[in-house]
Amino acid sequence: MEIILKQDINGLGYKNDLITVKDGYARNYLIPKGMAIVATDSAKKVLAEVKKQQAYKEEKIRKEAEELAKVLEGAQLTIGVKASTKGKIFGSVNNIMIADAIKDQKKVEVDRKKIEVNGDAIKEVGTYKATVKLHKDIAVEVQLDVKAE
Repeated sequence: MEIILKQDINGLGYKNDLITVKDGYARNYLIPKGMAIVATDSAKKVLAEVKKQQAYKEEKIRKEAEELAKVLEGAQLTIGVKASTKGKIFGSVNNIMIADAIKDQKKVEVDRKKIEVNGDAIKEVGTYKATVKLHKDIAVEVQLDVKAE
Protein backbone atom coordinates (compact mmCIF):
# COMPACT_ATOMS: atom_id res chain seq x y z
CA MET A 1 0.00 0.00 0.00
CA GLU A 2 1.30 3.43 -0.90
CA ILE A 3 1.17 6.00 1.88
CA ILE A 4 2.36 9.56 2.52
CA LEU A 5 4.10 10.10 5.85
CA LYS A 6 2.82 12.97 7.99
CA GLN A 7 5.87 12.94 10.27
CA ASP A 8 9.40 11.55 10.47
CA ILE A 9 9.39 7.86 11.43
CA ASN A 10 12.68 6.28 12.41
CA GLY A 11 13.71 3.53 9.99
CA LEU A 12 10.81 4.23 7.62
CA GLY A 13 11.15 7.73 6.17
CA TYR A 14 10.74 11.45 6.58
CA LYS A 15 7.74 13.76 6.56
CA ASN A 16 6.06 14.03 3.12
CA ASP A 17 7.78 10.90 1.77
CA LEU A 18 5.75 8.65 -0.54
CA ILE A 19 6.53 5.08 0.49
CA THR A 20 5.15 1.58 0.13
CA VAL A 21 4.44 -0.52 3.23
CA LYS A 22 2.45 -3.65 3.97
CA ASP A 23 -1.32 -3.12 4.07
CA GLY A 24 -1.73 -4.23 7.69
CA TYR A 25 1.03 -1.95 8.96
CA ALA A 26 -0.55 1.02 7.21
CA ARG A 27 -4.20 0.28 8.14
CA ASN A 28 -3.65 -0.89 11.71
CA TYR A 29 -0.82 1.32 12.91
CA LEU A 30 0.31 4.26 10.75
CA ILE A 31 -3.04 5.64 9.57
CA PRO A 32 -4.97 5.31 12.89
CA LYS A 33 -2.13 7.01 14.79
CA GLY A 34 -2.12 9.92 12.32
CA MET A 35 1.41 9.17 11.14
CA ALA A 36 0.41 8.65 7.52
CA ILE A 37 -2.40 8.99 4.98
CA VAL A 38 -3.35 6.82 2.02
CA ALA A 39 -1.65 8.02 -1.18
CA THR A 40 -4.67 8.72 -3.40
CA ASP A 41 -4.35 10.69 -6.64
CA SER A 42 -5.54 13.90 -4.99
CA ALA A 43 -3.18 13.39 -2.02
CA LYS A 44 -0.29 12.90 -4.45
CA LYS A 45 -1.14 16.19 -6.20
CA VAL A 46 -1.23 17.99 -2.86
CA LEU A 47 2.10 16.38 -1.93
CA ALA A 48 3.68 17.54 -5.20
CA GLU A 49 2.57 21.11 -4.51
CA VAL A 50 3.82 20.98 -0.91
CA LYS A 51 7.22 19.66 -2.05
CA LYS A 52 7.45 22.41 -4.67
CA GLN A 53 6.79 25.07 -2.03
CA GLN A 54 9.26 23.44 0.37
CA ALA A 55 11.96 23.43 -2.31
CA TYR A 56 11.39 27.14 -2.95
CA LYS A 57 11.60 27.96 0.78
CA GLU A 58 14.65 25.74 1.23
CA GLU A 59 16.41 27.46 -1.67
CA LYS A 60 15.66 30.88 -0.18
CA ILE A 61 17.00 29.83 3.24
CA ARG A 62 20.10 28.33 1.61
CA LYS A 63 20.83 31.55 -0.31
CA GLU A 64 20.52 33.60 2.88
CA ALA A 65 22.89 31.19 4.64
CA GLU A 66 25.41 31.46 1.79
CA GLU A 67 25.30 35.28 1.95
CA LEU A 68 25.83 35.16 5.69
CA ALA A 69 28.70 32.70 5.19
CA LYS A 70 30.42 35.21 2.86
CA VAL A 71 30.21 37.86 5.59
CA LEU A 72 31.56 35.56 8.30
CA GLU A 73 34.20 33.77 6.18
CA GLY A 74 37.62 34.30 7.74
CA ALA A 75 36.19 36.62 10.40
CA GLN A 76 38.42 37.46 13.31
CA LEU A 77 36.45 38.44 16.39
CA THR A 78 37.85 40.06 19.51
CA ILE A 79 36.19 39.22 22.80
CA GLY A 80 37.17 41.13 25.93
CA VAL A 81 36.80 39.28 29.23
CA LYS A 82 37.83 39.72 32.84
CA ALA A 83 40.88 37.60 33.54
CA SER A 84 43.57 37.10 36.16
CA THR A 85 47.16 38.24 35.66
CA LYS A 86 48.06 34.68 34.59
CA GLY A 87 45.51 34.77 31.76
CA LYS A 88 42.85 32.61 33.42
CA ILE A 89 39.32 33.84 32.66
CA PHE A 90 36.84 34.38 35.47
CA GLY A 91 34.10 32.06 34.15
CA SER A 92 34.32 31.09 30.49
CA VAL A 93 33.56 32.37 27.00
CA ASN A 94 30.34 30.76 25.80
CA ASN A 95 28.36 30.80 22.59
CA ILE A 96 26.18 33.70 23.84
CA MET A 97 29.26 35.92 24.09
CA ILE A 98 30.41 34.79 20.65
CA ALA A 99 26.97 35.56 19.15
CA ASP A 100 27.08 39.03 20.75
CA ALA A 101 30.58 39.61 19.34
CA ILE A 102 29.39 38.63 15.84
CA LYS A 103 26.43 41.00 16.18
CA ASP A 104 28.60 43.90 17.39
CA GLN A 105 31.55 43.47 15.05
CA LYS A 106 29.98 42.02 11.86
CA LYS A 107 26.46 43.49 12.21
CA VAL A 108 24.70 40.17 11.56
CA GLU A 109 22.41 38.13 13.79
CA VAL A 110 23.42 34.52 14.42
CA ASP A 111 21.49 32.11 16.62
CA ARG A 112 23.66 31.15 19.60
CA LYS A 113 22.59 27.51 19.29
CA LYS A 114 24.31 27.30 15.91
CA ILE A 115 27.73 28.19 17.35
CA GLU A 116 30.11 25.45 18.51
CA VAL A 117 33.49 26.08 20.08
CA ASN A 118 36.19 23.75 18.76
CA GLY A 119 37.52 21.81 21.73
CA ASP A 120 36.43 22.46 25.30
CA ALA A 121 35.09 25.68 26.77
CA ILE A 122 37.31 28.73 26.51
CA LYS A 123 38.78 29.34 29.97
CA GLU A 124 42.03 31.14 29.16
CA VAL A 125 43.10 34.18 27.17
CA GLY A 126 44.29 33.30 23.66
CA THR A 127 43.24 32.49 20.10
CA TYR A 128 40.52 29.93 19.43
CA LYS A 129 38.29 28.76 16.61
CA ALA A 130 34.51 28.38 16.60
CA THR A 131 32.23 26.86 13.98
CA VAL A 132 28.98 28.58 13.01
CA LYS A 133 26.50 26.19 11.38
CA LEU A 134 24.28 28.34 9.19
CA HIS A 135 22.51 25.53 7.30
CA LYS A 136 22.59 21.75 7.40
CA ASP A 137 25.53 21.71 4.97
CA ILE A 138 26.93 25.25 5.31
CA ALA A 139 29.31 25.92 8.19
CA VAL A 140 31.82 28.73 8.65
CA GLU A 141 34.83 28.79 10.93
CA VAL A 142 35.56 32.06 12.75
CA GLN A 143 38.66 32.93 14.71
CA LEU A 144 38.26 34.23 18.24
CA ASP A 145 40.84 36.43 19.90
CA VAL A 146 40.08 36.36 23.62
CA LYS A 147 41.76 39.26 25.44
CA ALA A 148 41.78 40.42 29.04
CA GLU A 149 40.08 43.73 29.71
